[in-house]
Amino acid sequence: MANTASARKRIRQTAKRTERNVARRTRLRHAIKSVETAIATGDKVAAQAAIKAAQPLMQRAANKGVIHQNTISRKISRMSGRIKSLAA
Repeated sequence: MANTASARKRIRQTAKRTERNVARRTRLRHAIKSVETAIATGDKVAAQAAIKAAQPLMQRAANKGVIHQNTISRKISRMSGRIKSLAA
């Protein structure tokens, strides 16, 4: 157990940050899943709307350090390419 006040504060900060990051990661996964399902159904309009809603969440997660920026860029790029290849 933490002995100093600063160590106790660090534990509190870490717990808060972890809770926030878990929530962000969950929202991120749900957003990605909605894009994937829209792509799987073959509905280009729905897929475009889903990626438009998901992209800010993904970028925010990357900026906050929840997931690496290059990973998010790669995912967005691949999803965009798959959406482009869908028939209108």
